[in-house]
Amino acid sequence: MSDETERHRQDNRSPALHFEMVRRKPAASLADIVTDVCGYREIWPGHFRIVEYASLTVPLVISFAEAFAIGLGRNPGDNDRFASFAAGLYAGPVVIESFGGSCCVQVNFTPLGARRFFGLPMSELKDRMVGLDDALGFEGIALRERLGDAPDWDTRFAIAEGFVTSRLAEANELSPEVAWAYGAVIASGGRTRISALAGEIGWSRKHLAAKFTDAIGIGPKTLSRIVRFNRALSLSKRQQDNWAGIAADCGYADQAHLVRDFRQLAGETPTALTVLI
Repeated sequence: MSDETERHRQDNRSPALHFEMVRRKPAASLADIVTDVCGYREIWPGHFRIVEYASLTVPLVISFAEAFAIGLGRNPGDNDRFASFAAGLYAGPVVIESFGGSCCVQVNFTPLGARRFFGLPMSELKDRMVGLDDALGFEGIALRERLGDAPDWDTRFAIAEGFVTSRLAEANELSPEVAWAYGAVIASGGRTRISALAGEIGWSRKHLAAKFTDAIGIGPKTLSRIVRFNRALSLSKRQQDNWAGIAADCGYADQAHLVRDFRQLAGETPTALTVLI
């Protein structure tokens, strides 16, 4: 087992979830493209449910068993079943349910890394799940077969990383202006004024928004909201009940502004969310 691989298996005697999760950081050459690669396998029957809040992760899920039920901003219905798929950014909570028979590899891309890897406007993945064959064509189907036949997680991770690396060799470089503006939003914690970003580049706000939508699927204003929200969520773990201070620190107009964003991006009030995390 690689020293960079983290393995977690929940105790089978626990009345909660029963699953195996294996997570590994990618090779240094993929550091700006992939945040991590995960393996997930349910080892006990049951009905499992998690809610993921708005984030800047673009996942590629390659499944070898039962599909997941996924609802964007709502509980999934009977027709919301997805096995192997890619999903773009979504500015809201994602409800994921499984039923005790799921097994998959998940490659988590950065927004800019996803644009290079998939080679298509990320607006085509925004707010939706796209089947593996539509996202990657026959290459994706062949990848799924190779991963399914692999004997262990480490082999699967090596295959997945090799596949990503080979696609990147033929990928187009991203606009340096967009990459700089994206980095500026992240570095500022979502507090940078969009007009100032556009001015630094010499673009109009409209042109900057169009370039962002192509590169990551959302505009710079929505990106800033997600960045601010995740920073506020992180601060809340150390500063519980100091929502006015957190709102001011993260650049919200006031505490009511923070509450509205939490409801939209997580589906919960700040106080309710800190109880859950």
